[in-house]
Amino acid sequence: MPDPSAYEIQPGVPSVEDYRRLRTRAGLSDKSAEGAAVGLAHTWYGVVAVHGGDPVGMGRIIGDGGCFFQIVDICVLPEHQGCGLGRRIMQALNDELERRAPALSYVSLIADGDAHHLYRKFGFTDRAPKSIGMARFIRAD
Repeated sequence: MPDPSAYEIQPGVPSVEDYRRLRTRAGLSDKSAEGAAVGLAHTWYGVVAVHGGDPVGMGRIIGDGGCFFQIVDICVLPEHQGCGLGRRIMQALNDELERRAPALSYVSLIADGDAHHLYRKFGFTDRAPKSIGMARFIRAD
């Protein structure tokens, strides 16, 4: 495992190619190049974890900028996991929300696998049974 101090958390979003590579290599679903380009351009705030000049992780906040925000695309390449990058990515996103999001904003996310342990450290709680997350995917023809 590389030295945690060898990583930088930089504001911004990765290129479309790096975005798709980071998602798939970290075990998230792929997105179309067209969808990724549009989505990345509409990021409210994002960060990229960089090691040796290469993107190895990322996280984004999307939303309307006033009432509703969603944390998405939290991922770290497998060979760089275990050095606290997920926590550092979440901290950077959380700090930006605290700085810029209006009072009473609703911030949501979907926790995959054991990621809920990390998110709980940042104040996220399970909303069931009051609220249940739902999703729908648009499939290619």
